[in-house]
This record gives sequence, C-alpha cells and structure tokens, in this order.
Amino acid sequence: MSRTKKKPEPELLFEFPQGPDFSLELAAISRGLRLIAGLDEAGRGPLAGPVVAAAVVFRAGAVPEGLDDSKKLTAKRREELFDQILASGDVSIASSCPRRIDAIDIRKASLDAMRRALAGLPEMPCHALIDGRDVPPGLACGGDAIVKGDARSLSIAAASIVAKVVRDRMMARLHHSYPDYGFQLHAGYPTEMHRKALALVGPCPLHRLSFRPIKVDGQIG
Repeated sequence: MSRTKKKPEPELLFEFPQGPDFSLELAAISRGLRLIAGLDEAGRGPLAGPVVAAAVVFRAGAVPEGLDDSKKLTAKRREELFDQILASGDVSIASSCPRRIDAIDIRKASLDAMRRALAGLPEMPCHALIDGRDVPPGLACGGDAIVKGDARSLSIAAASIVAKVVRDRMMARLHHSYPDYGFQLHAGYPTEMHRKALALVGPCPLHRLSFRPIKVDGQIG
C-alpha cells in the first residue's frame, strides 16, 4: 500500500515585521487622529545617570529612511539619524534624575519622563504610541502601549534613537565631572569596568542608590 508523503508546513517567514513601519500611525490617522507621537526612553538599566525620554511626531511622507530600534544601530548611525529626525519631525525630550528614580522607582520615573516629553511638544498630538506595557499616567492625550514598539513603529523607533543619543551625550559630558567611572564608555551601565570603579571609590551623586549592587547606605553589595 502506497503512502502519500505529507507536505511540510511552509515556513512562517513573514509572521513578524522585518522592521518598524508607519502602519500603526496610519491606522490611527485613519480613525481621525491627525498627529501621532511615538514615545520611548533610554536608561532604565544603568546604575548611574538619568533616564531620558523622547517624544517624536512625524507627518506622513516626512520620515527619515533607515530608522530602527536604537539598540540595533551603531553609535555613528544613531548620530546621523538623530540629526535627520530633528530636521524632519517635532521632538521633545525630558528626563528623571537619579534622586527621583530612587524616590519613586525606575518604572514610575520613566513613565513620568515620557509624560513630560509629550507635554513639551510644540503641538499636542491626538494620540501616542508608547514603547512597553504601560501608558504613562496623566498623559495629555490618548495612548496605546506597544510591546517592542521600537521594532514596530517608526515614530517609537525615532524616539528611541533620540533618547539614546541624548542620554549618551549627557553621560559623556558627566564623565568630566566624575572621571573615575568611565561614564563616556559605558553610560552608567553595569559593566565590569564600572563595577570595579564602584568597588574602588564608591558611588557618586550620579549613582542610583536604590539599585543593586549599590545599597542605600552607599556600600557595594
């Protein structure tokens, strides 16, 4: 008795988007929401420095090419796109300092920075697309939280680039005030170099004392 071989299932090559696009923005615009902002932040994971949020609004047809999740881009490419984003769209930036992060926790500080970034735009958007799982409390317009939004929405990807470039520049400047830690190299993230400096000289005013391995009393755990 002959048997018919079962054909293999086709590979789901296109199950997920290959990169961010403008479809989420266009879907919102089709509902009558004229201006759509993308919101993202940089700096939730470091042991030192602020968390920086950005809000970006593009008009359809005025989006720079090559936008992507900032983590997938080189520093040089982020800098190039940063200038193009500022020339093409409306941009606003806000931050929460280490003491505020310690006082209210990093999640709340990040959401509050995103709320203030959106409020600083020259024209209030009709809607916001926010990277992550949370819509910032008190946002001045409606919003949708988009998991991995920086890989799905061009507006969020642009906000991720702006926030990352601004924060990296801030940490490079702060290196001159606190040269023991190498902030210009790791931007406050818990690299081996950073941890060794903390063990040797202890934390400075830029460090988040509520973060491990830094204890509230300023000692290394």
